[in-house]
Amino acid sequence: MRQIWINRKGEADVLAVREVARPDPGPGQVRVRVEAAGVNFADVMMRRGLYPDAPKLPAVAGYEVAGTVDAVGPGVDEELTGAAVVAMCNFGGYSEFVCLPRTQVWNRPAGVSAKAAAALPVNYLTAWQMVRVMAPVSAGDLVLVHSAAGGVGQAVIQLCRLAGARVIGSASPAKHDFLREQGLDHVFDSRQADFSGEVMAFTEGRGVDVALEPRHGRWIMESYDSLAKCGRLVLFGFSSAAVGKRSGILSSLRTLAGVPWLKLNPVRLMNDNKSIAGVNLGRMWDQGARTSFWMTELLELLAFSAIAPVIDTVYGFDDAGQAHRRLEDRLNVGKVILVPGKVTSA
Repeated sequence: MRQIWINRKGEADVLAVREVARPDPGPGQVRVRVEAAGVNFADVMMRRGLYPDAPKLPAVAGYEVAGTVDAVGPGVDEELTGAAVVAMCNFGGYSEFVCLPRTQVWNRPAGVSAKAAAALPVNYLTAWQMVRVMAPVSAGDLVLVHSAAGGVGQAVIQLCRLAGARVIGSASPAKHDFLREQGLDHVFDSRQADFSGEVMAFTEGRGVDVALEPRHGRWIMESYDSLAKCGRLVLFGFSSAAVGKRSGILSSLRTLAGVPWLKLNPVRLMNDNKSIAGVNLGRMWDQGARTSFWMTELLELLAFSAIAPVIDTVYGFDDAGQAHRRLEDRLNVGKVILVPGKVTSA
């Protein structure tokens, strides 16, 4: 079978397709014939050697796949064979076949393509954890989401809409019209350094109820300053550390140096009546029962078309480098997907 390997840390050309033996499912496992795999920023961070939870290189990236169960291991109901599924991987998803614990595999709703299903787990579970669990939004709330046109941003917008919350967001200017068409109340340039002033002007000095910040570093304070009283800031990324060829240990240190370590102390949080939370889905593997419940809820919403993953671009395995570059250069609107075979429509 074919897999996409990260041979060493570096630019996208370190990705290479290898032929390896097809794995056999062990006890409690199923083998999924992969039809689509999601590409995430964590994969880019792994490739650049900036993701501490990643396996030692060379290794195979990939957190989420969709396809068909083609074999089951001991202890798994054989009737599952042939089922259309979506699954979470703790790495290894850039493969034609992948063996996974039965508990990390869910039936795919009827009529949902593998590409759409593969776009669901990481982005929508992250969004769910933020706006349903860590900083639950309600009707009438105003939510600020950065990188609003990306996969997580699109998931956030859809979940906020279901809750009756309003959304404002940032993105590169080329994506602003798309976001306005989605009903965002206000859109501004994601490169704008002093955006808290614009947020306060738009809200007539009130601020937002929830701010979702994926960039880390110096951006944290700007998002915090955008909050209203009782506002909640959720941090869910480290993307400022991975910006083109400048990415590496030094860019990570520069990003960390921009964190307002002393300004955001417990006394200030109390006095400002604000809160800060953090989300890292990659550290939730020991919370399988909880995240499985979230996934079941999301799949039900997907089945009834209450949510709909936005697919940006689909690439074949041989073009995995292009997929990474598109994500890394922030060109995507929605999810980037890899498929083992010939590229067809989403």
